[in-house]
Amino acid sequence: MEILNNEQCFVQLWLLLERTRRLLRVQCKRFCISSVLKTWFGGEANDDFIWEVCHLCEQEGLSELPRPKLFPRQHREFIRAIVAVRMGISFYRIDLKALDRAYSEAFPHSTAINVSKKIKDKRIKNIKK
Repeated sequence: MEILNNEQCFVQLWLLLERTRRLLRVQCKRFCISSVLKTWFGGEANDDFIWEVCHLCEQEGLSELPRPKLFPRQHREFIRAIVAVRMGISFYRIDLKALDRAYSEAFPHSTAINVSKKIKDKRIKNIKK
């Protein structure tokens, strides 16, 4: 699987994450980071690779992941960590704007990950008036 730091790849990763969740559920396996990585990368997903991804996304102790469509923030960090480890780049060089746009494209009927705080503030001010 070729991993790139661009919106098109991120869309595919979001969709693949949801498909993997369903696949693991049918197989009666836990939807956790190690299961996802082993499903995606097979033998390449050794203990060091899994630990590095878990460490980067700060989810070392998380045994079960929530649904990506409903709880996207944890998965955003998970995808960032996968891309960083696979590409050998810094976690902070991942294009977050493209990652967030990709989420909105992959799940068009879900609320966007980052709703502008300024828009929220304007709405609150208009409601108070």
